[in-house]
Amino acid sequence: MSLPSVPRVLIGLLVILAVFVGGASQQPGSEVVDALGRVVRFAQPPGRITLAGKGSFMLIDAAYLFPTEARQKIAAVSGAAQLSLEWLALIDPTFRQTKTLLEAQVGPEQIAATKPDAVILRAVEAAKLGPSVERLGIPVVYVELETIERYLNDLRILGQVFGNPKRAEELHAFYTERLGRLAARTREIRDRPRVLVLHYSIRGGTVAFEVAPVGWLQTQMVERAGGNPVWTGTAQPGGWTPVNFEQIAAWNPDILFIIDYSGDSRAVAARLRQEWASLKAVKSHQIYGFPRDFYSWDQPDPRWIVGLTWLATKIHPKLFTDIDMLSELRAFFGLYGLNAETIQTKILPVIKGDFP
Repeated sequence: MSLPSVPRVLIGLLVILAVFVGGASQQPGSEVVDALGRVVRFAQPPGRITLAGKGSFMLIDAAYLFPTEARQKIAAVSGAAQLSLEWLALIDPTFRQTKTLLEAQVGPEQIAATKPDAVILRAVEAAKLGPSVERLGIPVVYVELETIERYLNDLRILGQVFGNPKRAEELHAFYTERLGRLAARTREIRDRPRVLVLHYSIRGGTVAFEVAPVGWLQTQMVERAGGNPVWTGTAQPGGWTPVNFEQIAAWNPDILFIIDYSGDSRAVAARLRQEWASLKAVKSHQIYGFPRDFYSWDQPDPRWIVGLTWLATKIHPKLFTDIDMLSELRAFFGLYGLNAETIQTKILPVIKGDFP
C-alpha cells in the first residue's frame, strides 16, 4: 500500500520554509547605480569604504555630509593638494586614529591594502585608476562632483553607498531649496551684468590668471547667480585657460571676482584695484575676492552652494537684501554636525576673501 500524499506535501512545504527562513536571516545584498550609469552590486552593504583619486578632498567633504556613516565606514582617504587635516579633525575628531591617510598619487595596491568593501572615485578616474582597482576584485563606485546638475544625483549615490538614502534626500532638499530661491529671482533678468571670474596664482615667481572651462562649476555659478560669464568664448575644455591683461581689458567686465586657492583673494583684489584702475569693474568698486575657509567656495566641494549664494548677493545685491550670509554659513556647516560655537570659533576666523 502506498504512503499517503499528504506527508510528501508537508515535507515539501518544510523545505521551502527552511530555505525562506535561511535566506531571510542572511544580510541582504545591495546595489548602486553610479554616475556612469553602471550597476555596482554588493553581497552585503559596504562596511569599509576608501575614498581616493584626483580631487579627493571634494569627495571626502561630500562623504562627510553623512557624518555618522562617514565616521563609522570610511577606512582610508588619499591625500590631495588642498586637503586640510585641520578641517578633517574638526568634522571627525577621531580621524587621525581611525583612518588611513594614503599618498596623493595612490595606486591600486595601496588601496587594496586598506581592505575596502568599496572604493569611491570621481568619474575622472574611470579610465585608469578605477579599472585597475576593479581588477583586484574591489567594487568601485563613481561620482562626478563636477556640475550643479549632477551634484545632487551624486549625493544620492553616496546615500546608497553609505546606506542612508533618507539623509541623501535631506541634503537634496537643502540644496534644491536654495537653488530654487536663486532661480525664482534671477530667471527674468534681461540685462545681465558682464562677469569675469579669474583664478590667480604665482608660478615660478610669475603671476598668472586663468579662466574656467564652459562646463565647469565656476561658469555655471555665474549663470545661476544672474550674471553673464564673459570668458566662455575663450575658455578651452579640460582645464584652466591662461589669459593676459590685454584679454582681460578687452572683456572689461562689469564685475570681477578673484579666486586664490593658496592665499587671501581679498588682498589680491585690493592690489589689482591699484594695478587695473582702468577697468570698469574697478572704477565701479566691483572687484571682489572669492571667499574660502579651509577650501574655496567656488569648487565642486559641498561649499559651492554657499559660494553661489554669496555670488548672487554680489552680482544682484538689491534682489537678495534678505539673505544673511552668516545664517547661510551656520545652516551649511550645521550639515556636518558643527554647532554655532564651533562655527564662530573655528570657521569664521579662517575665512579669507570678501566676506560677508
